[in-house]
Order: sequence, then structure tokens, then C-alpha cells
Amino acid sequence: MTLAMLPFLCALAGAGPGQPGAVNFAHIDRLLERISLGGETVTIIHIYANYPDYRWVAAAESGPEGIACVDDAARAAVMLMRSWELRGDTAALGRSRGLLRFVMQMQAPDGEFYNFVRSDHTINTTGRTSLKSFGWWASRGLWAMAMGGRVFAERDTAFARELTGRVARMMPLVAASLSEYDSMRTVRGYRIPRWLLYESGADVTSELLLGLLEYRMISPDDSLSRFITELARGLLVMQDGDGMTPPYGLHRSWETQWHMWGNGQTQALATAGAALHDSAMIRSAAREARGWYGRLLMDGFLKACDVAGAAPPEEYEQIAYGVRPMAVGLIRLFEATGDREYLLMAGLAASWLTGNNPARRTMYDPSTGRCYDGIRDSVTLNLNSGAESTIEALYTILEVERYPAAAACLHSRKVAAGRKDKFSWALFRGVPDTEVTLARDSATGKLSVYEGDASRAFCRKENIP
Repeated sequence: MTLAMLPFLCALAGAGPGQPGAVNFAHIDRLLERISLGGETVTIIHIYANYPDYRWVAAAESGPEGIACVDDAARAAVMLMRSWELRGDTAALGRSRGLLRFVMQMQAPDGEFYNFVRSDHTINTTGRTSLKSFGWWASRGLWAMAMGGRVFAERDTAFARELTGRVARMMPLVAASLSEYDSMRTVRGYRIPRWLLYESGADVTSELLLGLLEYRMISPDDSLSRFITELARGLLVMQDGDGMTPPYGLHRSWETQWHMWGNGQTQALATAGAALHDSAMIRSAAREARGWYGRLLMDGFLKACDVAGAAPPEEYEQIAYGVRPMAVGLIRLFEATGDREYLLMAGLAASWLTGNNPARRTMYDPSTGRCYDGIRDSVTLNLNSGAESTIEALYTILEVERYPAAAACLHSRKVAAGRKDKFSWALFRGVPDTEVTLARDSATGKLSVYEGDASRAFCRKENIP
């Protein structure tokens, strides 16, 4: 064990229901600000906070965008409400209320959303990343409001009704997106379902699905199950390969592109499959988990690739927003199947945050609650710590800490990997005596996950050090 691991392990020890574990909202609190918007007091979360003092920084990647956005406020609200659900954290629930107020203020009367608010606390209605639309920020807004409607249903009925009323306003937009259901186009030999958001956005559609699944739990709308099923069918079309055949069961993000950030199809499909008792959705999630995620765990994470081979795969920049969909998706797959192996894989995926990454650096610091914004190459970190990275790291740890088997792997390291005639393998070890071996059969592509004594026995048998 290295000294760099001690703060994380001390914070993790004894984590359980009602206990803080490694989750620390100190940096989130620094990013939050109460403002007046539309005549109402709301809470925003500042987008960027830069090293070394981590003061607020406005966004300007696509021109002057603003100081806060629905994208981050909505996912912060989801994460904070999840803290309430898993840990009984009333303070986190209180924080979420103001963020949900902000999200509602950013919704237009037709149900679509603007994204950014400027430093003068006016809505950016003209910027490319803030235009009123039904896409990324609207999907995240729907997810947060639907979850809020469910979570607040018994604590504040009036607030819950307000939230669900805003979600109901968006159902015609969902129906309109599905008007192209069963319509396909082809890009470089790959089928593209036109009824996904942006006419092929499987990544953003997975966020929309998670929101619709929340809404289905509290709404009498009979069309929701059909909406969820048809959108999920689009995600299935975007899946290619299997354990043996490239691209190994991954779900494409957009057209022929795959990227790790925000690619939440396994999380959405496992959740939807469990809710609708749809085995095809669960099998699709498992196919990606065992075929593609297993390879990423064994061989190393990627940033992006083109399954049509138009460009070589990209390894960097790696970010926490790439880790959460994978780790939480694996947890949802465990919840859908009861297969403990997915918990072990989830913990290994999340261990990127604690140092099991190309830079061998701790990305999330439980003493400050900050998560660094990314790994630029094998030796260089982006030491800034904005809202997205912090939210995604905290959401991941909240979910992983829930299950001891996953939490035990959270501080593992890949200590060896290799190939033999009949299989490839990767060995992970943690403290005090956690050990997991992933092995893939070269003839069948089947992934095996060995834990503890079974891992040690496998390594002895196969002469793996």
C-alpha cells in the first residue's frame, strides 16, 4: 500500500448506510450559488473551478456560454437525491431542491430547454450550446425533474406535482422523436435508427431513458412503457459484435463513433430491462459489459474510437464522466441479474478514481471532495476540478459504496496482464487482500471473473505471478 492511498482508504473504512464513507460534498458546496432567476431564488452550480485556488471560471468553449448550465445542475440534483436515497442525507436533498428550481426556470413553455445562464443571471438564448432544444440538456432536465417528482412525492407534494407537471410538458416531444420509429439509414455499412435524439444519438438517448424510467414509477401515462421500449430498441440497433467479434458488443454513441464519456447505454438498458421484464435489454447490457467493458478493464480505457475504422482509437483525455456510465451500468446489471461478477467489475472500473489509471494518480480526493478534470496523457493530469468531474465521481462512489463486493475493489490496481495460448488475463490486487483476475478465452471470447481464493487458484494453475 502506498502513502497516496491512505487518505482514500481511511475515508472509505466503515462506510455504510447513514455514514459518509468517501463521499465529501465540500467542493460541491463551493461551486453552488444562490441567485435570482425569473423572479425566483434558485441554486446554480458553477461549471469550472481551476487549479490552484479552484475559484469559479465561466465557460467559453463555444463562445461566451455562461457560468452555469442545466447539464450540470440536473446531474448534480440527481446525484444529491441519490445520496438522500442511499444514505438518508437530508442536507443533500435540501441542496437538490434549489438546483431543481433552476432547472425548471430554464424550461421553455413548449417543454424544450435552454442550457446556460450568464454572469448577469440572464438566460443565454443564442449560444450554440444553449439553444432551446430537446437534446442533451433537455434529457438531463427531464431525468432530474422526474426523479425529483418521485423523491419529493411524500415530503413536499406541491413541489413534486410542479416537477412532474414540467415533465408531462415534455411527453409530446418524446412522442415526436419517435415519429420516425423503425426508420433507418446507413452510414458506412452500419444501420442508424432515425428515432434516437439527434437522429442517431444513442448516448443522449440513454440519459432520456433514465429520466423516462423515473417518470414511469410515478406517472399513470400508459404510453411511457412504449416510449421506453421503442427508444431502447434504437439502442439495440446501435450495438455491434460480441465477445469474439469486433467491436465486442459496444453500443455506438453516434453513427459509427463510440466515446466513453456519457455512453450510458448499459446503465439505461439494464434499468429498463429490469423495470419492463425485458430480457433482450438485459442481454444487450450484458453483451457490452462482458465483451467491451471487460476489454477496457483488461487492456486500458479509451476515450473514443470509430468502429468503421476511419481513424485510430484515441486513449486521451480520460475523464470521470467516462467512468460513471461504466461503473454504475455494471451495478445496474448486477441488480438486474444478481450476478456478483458485475459488482467486482464495477469496483474495478471505479478504481480509475483512486489511482488505477494510466497516470497512476488519485483522481478523487475524499479530503476535499474534488475530482480532477482528467488525464491528458500517461503522466499529465488536468488539475482543474469542475462541476462535471466532481458530480460524476461522487455519483460513482455513492453507488459503488452501496455494495461491499464493489467497494472492496474500489482501491485495486492492475498489477499484471498478459496473453497465453488459450486466454488473455489481467490481475488486480488491493488492500488488505482483495484479488480479482479477469480472463478471456481466446477461442470463445468468454469472460471469466475470479475472486479471492478462486483468483489465486487460477493464477497458480496457469503460472501467473
